[in-house]
Amino acid sequence: MSLSTDLQTPRQPVSREVSGPPGWLVALLAVASGTTVANLYYAQPLLSSLREVFHVSTAAAGGLITVTQVGYVVGMLFLVPLGDRFEKRGLITALLTVTTLALVVAGTATSFPVLLTASLISGASSVVAQILVPFAANLAPDHARGRIVGRVMSGLLAGILLSRTLSSLVSDIAGWRVVYLGSAALMVALALALRSSLPRHAPTTRVPYTELLRSTLRLVRTHPALVRRGLYQAAMFGAFSAFWTTVSFVLTGPGFHYSPLGVGIFALVGAAGAAIAPFAGHWADHNLTRPMTGTAFAVAALAAALAGFGRHNIVLLALAAVLIDMAVQTTLILGQHTIYQLDHTARSRLNSAFIAIFFAGGALGSQLGSTLYHAAGWAAVTAIGAALPVLALLYWTTERRAGSRTAH
Repeated sequence: MSLSTDLQTPRQPVSREVSGPPGWLVALLAVASGTTVANLYYAQPLLSSLREVFHVSTAAAGGLITVTQVGYVVGMLFLVPLGDRFEKRGLITALLTVTTLALVVAGTATSFPVLLTASLISGASSVVAQILVPFAANLAPDHARGRIVGRVMSGLLAGILLSRTLSSLVSDIAGWRVVYLGSAALMVALALALRSSLPRHAPTTRVPYTELLRSTLRLVRTHPALVRRGLYQAAMFGAFSAFWTTVSFVLTGPGFHYSPLGVGIFALVGAAGAAIAPFAGHWADHNLTRPMTGTAFAVAALAAALAGFGRHNIVLLALAAVLIDMAVQTTLILGQHTIYQLDHTARSRLNSAFIAIFFAGGALGSQLGSTLYHAAGWAAVTAIGAALPVLALLYWTTERRAGSRTAH
């Protein structure tokens, strides 16, 4: 019996065709996931400019990414579980409204603390993406869940990667404030589109909010695979965040002298890694989760090593960016496919715990990367970038093969 059997009010399952939701709806979910999660990353290629505008140190500027990711963790813990408690369309609309207001404040900020506060709030409310992904999982038939979730995740991951290019391009043409204000306008359009297009999705539980949060903690204690996959992804996302938070300093520094637009074009090269998402969904559907997880850890460590040797070689840096993006996306999709099988009535809460665990790793990686770069340079950043996936690989070797399809 699943953990949440005693928590839920019986509901009829969402009606859907055997083939799953229509393609246009999957595409909308992918675009919506990408555009909302992009709010977490618009500042990355702008850090050098923001450091000069607000007269703050490199470590303090990097703290903007950390604060935004901390906000995302807070939203994952306290907002995403509401996806099991409330009708999802209304919840999504409310969160996008908050995001819009926070982005307007960020775009008009006159001091760095105001920008930090607005980024914290926009980070927390941008968890809409992590309500939409389990929404897609609920709409998908069992035999195609990995494929459909992979398609939605490809949009989300493309949003993460393309956000840097878009941010650089817009800021180069119109200034950094327009990046935030333009995203606010985009959130309004997105709220209207989702409100009119998403099917109604009844809640799976009626328990009070405090009990909902407690039940999320019980899911963590009940499902070891949830913690394991969260820790795997925390290590991977820590390496990913350390790389992308600091590479802008490398590219704008004495070795390359790139403009913010140049940094954005570099990020566009890294976005090629998003192409791995559908393949990862296919591997998940064909019970290849464990071997491909181990492979991804090895690829991420290799990518960090290449980045270290590429301090003055843009080709090696670009190759490292593609490889680390591919590796992180692979383990993310494999991990989500695994946890969605644990309890179909608690997918929002499972996703909440999973994302919160690994975004904590991402926040740590961002701050650690900024601090190490300031103290010891790019070599120290790439060393920690290699060490984290190696630690995950060592942990992976302790995973039992038996029952890996459902337990891990």
